[in-house]
Amino acid sequence: MSGETELPVPDTADVRSGAEVSEEILSVLPLLGEWHGEGQAAGTSGDHRFGQWVRFGHDGRGFLAYESRTWRLTDDGKIVGPDVRESGFWRPRGNDDVELLVAAPDGLVEIYVGTARTATSWELTSDVVARTPDAPEVSRAVRLYGIVEGALMYAIDRAVGDGPLRPTMSARLERLR
Repeated sequence: MSGETELPVPDTADVRSGAEVSEEILSVLPLLGEWHGEGQAAGTSGDHRFGQWVRFGHDGRGFLAYESRTWRLTDDGKIVGPDVRESGFWRPRGNDDVELLVAAPDGLVEIYVGTARTATSWELTSDVVARTPDAPEVSRAVRLYGIVEGALMYAIDRAVGDGPLRPTMSARLERLR
């Protein structure tokens, strides 16, 4: 046995196989697939480099499933260990409106609303931020995503309390498939 279990229903990151793509996800369709690259993070434990794998998949319904895993890197690119992990759903809502639901194991849950600014860029602002008592203190956030020259680039800014938005994470990811 290969260690991977086949699911009885389709779940794919490739438009050429699996379930038929719903017309509802056309505004986020360019995200579909697996992406890999590096980025920079700022946080309470200091700035650091990270590697990242992201997957946007679909099962034929009107949303993209989202999964992200990161790992810390030293300045010279050696892997130190696991870092931020999150999962969620991109939900297009009519014309160019988009909702993003994201949960992380550190106890932070964020719901974003926004728009497709162009066919390959999205701007999302937090509508709801919920956190467990020991989760990072976040009061609001903004996420910008764009595909530039074939690469997925993004930036996440977050605020604490009434404070200003501050850069938290940004990365450049290349499409794996």
